[in-house]
Amino acid sequence: MGDVKLMRRSLRSAWQRANTVHEKIIFGAWLKYEKQGEELVAQLLTACGKCEREFEPIDVESHISFDKVIISQDRVSMNDGNQTPQYVIFTIGDEKIVCDRQKISELSAPFHAMLKGCFRESLSETVDLSENNISPSGMRAINYFSLTGSLLDVPQNLLVEISVFANKYCCERLKLACDRKLASLVSSREDALELMEYAVDQNSSVLGASCLQVLLRDIPNCLSDKRVVELFIHANRKELEVMVGPGIFALFCFLSEVSMNLSSSSDTTAHFLERLVDFAENNIQRMLAFHELGCVRLSRKEYDEAYGLFERAANAGHIYSVAGLARLDSIKGEKLLPYQKISSVICSGTPLGWMYQERSLYCDGDVRWKDLEKATELDPTLVYPYMYRSATLMRTENVEGALSEINRILGFKLSLECLELRFFIYLVLEDYKAALRDVQAILTLCPSYKMFEGRVAASQLCTLVREHVEHWTTADCWARLYDCWSAVDDIESLSVIYQMLESDAAKGVLYFRQSLLLLRLSCPEAAMRSLQLAWEQASSEHERLVYEGWILYDSGHYEEGLQKAEESITIKRSFEAYFLKAYALADSSVDSSCSSTVISLLEDALKCPSDNLRKGQALNNLGSVYVDCGKLDAAEECYVKALKIQHTRAHQGLARVHFLRNDKAAALKEMSNLIERARNNASAYEKRSEYGDRELTKADLEMVTRLDPLRVYPYRYRAAVLKSCYVVAVLMDNHKEEEAIAELSRAIAFKADLHLLHLRAAFHEHKGDVLSALRDCRAALSVDPNHQKMLELHYRVNSHEP
Repeated sequence: MGDVKLMRRSLRSAWQRANTVHEKIIFGAWLKYEKQGEELVAQLLTACGKCEREFEPIDVESHISFDKVIISQDRVSMNDGNQTPQYVIFTIGDEKIVCDRQKISELSAPFHAMLKGCFRESLSETVDLSENNISPSGMRAINYFSLTGSLLDVPQNLLVEISVFANKYCCERLKLACDRKLASLVSSREDALELMEYAVDQNSSVLGASCLQVLLRDIPNCLSDKRVVELFIHANRKELEVMVGPGIFALFCFLSEVSMNLSSSSDTTAHFLERLVDFAENNIQRMLAFHELGCVRLSRKEYDEAYGLFERAANAGHIYSVAGLARLDSIKGEKLLPYQKISSVICSGTPLGWMYQERSLYCDGDVRWKDLEKATELDPTLVYPYMYRSATLMRTENVEGALSEINRILGFKLSLECLELRFFIYLVLEDYKAALRDVQAILTLCPSYKMFEGRVAASQLCTLVREHVEHWTTADCWARLYDCWSAVDDIESLSVIYQMLESDAAKGVLYFRQSLLLLRLSCPEAAMRSLQLAWEQASSEHERLVYEGWILYDSGHYEEGLQKAEESITIKRSFEAYFLKAYALADSSVDSSCSSTVISLLEDALKCPSDNLRKGQALNNLGSVYVDCGKLDAAEECYVKALKIQHTRAHQGLARVHFLRNDKAAALKEMSNLIERARNNASAYEKRSEYGDRELTKADLEMVTRLDPLRVYPYRYRAAVLKSCYVVAVLMDNHKEEEAIAELSRAIAFKADLHLLHLRAAFHEHKGDVLSALRDCRAALSVDPNHQKMLELHYRVNSHEP
């Protein structure tokens, strides 16, 4: 689904509910891998007295039950106790070790039989162990253990020797003590590799789990070590069971995922996926393994092997593998067969956007264009159709059409490939200023990005294009940033900040502004990277604390963010510290009475020095709090002040004030002003729809869907307006349930939004379609397991399941 937060939450749930210590190790390492670059968050939480446990290695011993290895033994003495000497002397070479016969005999049944049973050693004071691969030092340690039950200060090599001896003589407690001690000594890759071999030989699950944890927590670095790769790809099932218990499939899922990210066509990736196929235990696992290995074989141009794998996956029911078969048919020179295969997929069930995009590869001209239009209609988030249409229009010298087409998707999805294509269009037009803007936006999102199919660094092209653009002073940049921010032109703002960062300006402040823009553009990972750079470049301790607070806030740790704001204020009263405290307090407190505190904090922020860009934001936020408190005159004053310093978004707040005063005409005018001034205005059209008549509302929401199809409110409105316990649906007025469900399904096909799923489940329930309602309930609860209304609906529907 492409939702990183949902994936991580599910992975964390898997980690929390793991059935075995090995699964907990695998999922914990996977979480650590997915959260690369977030180590700073963990450090800050630790400093606040809170720790994210999945970042820490687990205590293997506490997760493994050892009861099963301690076996009680019925000992039957064959000799009179009075005739058995109290001590036994073990000779090893020239050395003698005096041991308590009773204590040694209690180590295991074989020792008991030897020293207290019918064997002749039971009557002998001396027993020669010279041929048993145990050194005098090892035997002294064993004697100490027999008396005290512990092993103290025993070096690693001696522990291995004792453990092998214990395994030979079935001394389970001694072997367990050795394994535990060895497990505690595993601290590096070298330790893990050396001791894993021993763990496998001696069937030591404790030591195997400890070695596994060290290796997996070193991913992806350890996959560059051939010894690590060979350890996993050459081990047989029995050896792997010692290493990872029942989590073999999960292990190779993780390893293959990491390896594919490093190099999808490498030998290592292919080997890991072969193992994934080998250890798949059910149909779903086999489909996944066959398909992924098929993709790797295809990328390696191993076409026959890829075809066989895709065929096996398709036969098992994996629809995506049909696309793999079609591509291979096309490579072999077939023209009609690939088209027919994808057509059969389209006709066999509910058609999706990617199916038409895939089929377009096997046709030309108007037929391809038509398929790509259908692909965009079904899934407007697919990038290729826009790029194809834009490139085609450019070839026919329809420059305006080409720009318009690529701008359609860049209006709601900041795709690197689309920015690159638009960059080239501007180069053709010799509009170097616009080209520079786009390449600087690319470098902001991905500093290492390479263009021309990965052949040329974007930074190199940026340098070349800059030679054709007039140089701006720092003052020019601030003025331009002010204009762009006011016009809600986020991509241009990113470009200006990128240019300013190349000068000697205060980089901490600029990186912080950059992070705000990236969040507005729905680029949370890039935003967090910029925020961390702001933290690194902070010019003072109080400024650094503010950035730490925002890092914690954006990671969902509101109370800790609030704590950092307070620490910053104790050092220096600043706009950003007060603003952060107000923002964090509003989110972390469920008490409505905190509004007065938030108002006070924002007023304190406005008294501190700052530029108009940030003061406009503070005034806008203050106005919103006043509105929530019913203080409309105070809210209006804030919004008017914000507009005077060019904070364009304040039109939206002012419109709300007019609406609450029952002046819909004035509200409509304010939103129209915002639409005229804002470059990115889908949200303005959406908000204006609340103030117009039915026809204008319908037209505005259609415009929203054209500008930003990811906004879900228009689909919900067209299907129904859900409020409290009443359902009033636009299409349901005429009892057209199917049309209402189809409208919701249109968006759900490319965005599994909680509200859309909830509404569609309610419609299915109303129709009496219990199974469909139950499906949507379960899908919605996967998105938010704690959604109360969804839980209630699920309980109600589930009670009627046939």
